[in-house]
Amino acid sequence: MIITIVLFILILGLIVLVHEGGHFIFAKLTGVHVYEFSIGMGPLLAKKIAKDKTQYSIRWIPIGGYVSLAGEEISEEERKKTKGSNLQDKTVFQRFLVMFMGVGNNFIFAFLILLMIGLIYGAPSTTPKISDVSENYPASQVGIEKGDIVRKINGHKITYLDDISLYLTVEDLSKPVTFEVTKVSGENTSYTLTPEKTTDDEGNTKYAIGIVLKAETEKGLINSIGYAFKEECAIFKQMFVVLGNLFTGGVKVNQLSGPVGIASIVGQAKVAGLASLLSLTALLSINVGVINLLPFPAFDGGRILFLVIEKIKGSPVDAKVENTIHTIGFILLILLMIYVTFNDILKLF
Repeated sequence: MIITIVLFILILGLIVLVHEGGHFIFAKLTGVHVYEFSIGMGPLLAKKIAKDKTQYSIRWIPIGGYVSLAGEEISEEERKKTKGSNLQDKTVFQRFLVMFMGVGNNFIFAFLILLMIGLIYGAPSTTPKISDVSENYPASQVGIEKGDIVRKINGHKITYLDDISLYLTVEDLSKPVTFEVTKVSGENTSYTLTPEKTTDDEGNTKYAIGIVLKAETEKGLINSIGYAFKEECAIFKQMFVVLGNLFTGGVKVNQLSGPVGIASIVGQAKVAGLASLLSLTALLSINVGVINLLPFPAFDGGRILFLVIEKIKGSPVDAKVENTIHTIGFILLILLMIYVTFNDILKLF
């Protein structure tokens, strides 16, 4: 448990460092003064103030972090003290770079991790090929075979191997499922099957189809680059499909995981080995990036939305109004985090 907690803190801390580092680097490059660069939230644990008066901090709660930039405060008097190096003093494009490169760094970081996995362990194929079919299960009974390449599930286009698990997760498996596949012979055909209802030892209802998904691996730099790019695209697709289903009700809020749930997943990945931990880190980094891009107050995407509004109307949104909206958004996010964490704790018992 202690090792799991330490790994969780290290992984989350690294992802936050990468994210906030993106804001920090581009703030410095565009001449915006940085008051503080903090890893963690809450009370101060340690700090160092550099010659340019930027404070580098580590705080007690190892979840999250932030970069405090000149110009973010509402007070005009405070802004006058750093005139010329305030965020608002920069062009819309420069401010966009400062806001966007937090998530940009997350995406680059994830790509490098996936590339490293491919180079060290071999690049898993992302082709949506069925590696095996279990006998006496719905898939084998309707004629699905080993080597079939899945093209669609219930009309949803399948591009990557991960797409199969994705749509079998968000689709209602209590109803018949249609697979459109390309056979080894090259023939395109369609199968409709009814998943077999089962119950696990804890009494939870599950549905079995009887297909095995195991990616073949390939060596080499080119294959590793291809894998890193395709896998990142596959994770992007997962995120947007899940978010879409969250808004339409296909995925329930109580199915989301917060810090406690993520720590539990880190523990499972630890048992599976370093490659699984690296894959999880890449997944979480992309998750952080995509979530932060949502046009919601307090997120980077929300701040970018205000830049778009400014560009359209030709003048900045009133600082007090924007700050109030971001504050309300932040409070709502904290409430959601508390709710999700509470559900995570309940799932442990």
